Amino acid sequence: MHSKTLIVDDDPNIREVLSVLLSSEGYDVTEAENGTMALEKVNSMAFDIVILDIMMPDMDGIEVCRRIREKSSVPVLFLTAKSQDRDKVEAYTTGGDDFLEKPFSQTELLMKIKSLIRRHTEYDKPAPRAERPGSEVLADNLIVDVRTRSVQKNGVRINLTDKEFDILRYFMEHRGEVVRNKDLYESVWGEDYLTSAGNTIMVHVLNLRKKLEDDVSKPKIIKTVWGKGYRIE
Repeated sequence: MHSKTLIVDDDPNIREVLSVLLSSEGYDVTEAENGTMALEKVNSMAFDIVILDIMMPDMDGIEVCRRIREKSSVPVLFLTAKSQDRDKVEAYTTGGDDFLEKPFSQTELLMKIKSLIRRHTEYDKPAPRAERPGSEVLADNLIVDVRTRSVQKNGVRINLTDKEFDILRYFMEHRGEVVRNKDLYESVWGEDYLTSAGNTIMVHVLNLRKKLEDDVSKPKIIKTVWGKGYRIE
């Protein structure tokens, strides 16, 4: 079964290049030339990944991603000509899973797409019964189910992005330990850690806290160990 890919970019040349490349790799490609069209397609079809340009007229990619996240956890890969950290922070804050700057190499693009789709699809598959881990109580009102990659707070399911869940799971695997930014980034993102990546981690942890903590200003679950990293008990 071919993975269904939605390409969203106002530049027809970019859409054509991506469409030819992905089609040649066996992907089922759908195109959208603006944010409104993209949302219409996401609401009417199921996709395995959305490749989303940030700089678009009328509705930019940030707003498109924000609206997608209201209804779907489909992986979102941002494309942008910008390289400033604040653009990455804004992209991740709205629920984006990864980021690629233009001009990009085809090899890197394909690697990121395959990685995002693999994580999203494989983690959603039920594990064999004998291998299914049970749910784990993270706090009095929080239950984490690794098998379904879901979190319930006070009995209500919380929607986490793939990246947010990967971070939470890494914290849980190192429960009681201080998790350094470098170790977290290289394990979850699978890339070499650079100083600028600290901002990316900070944004994701803040998003997690907003969803998990009763009081973000006084976190009781994901605690900051100043100068070292994070820890959950």
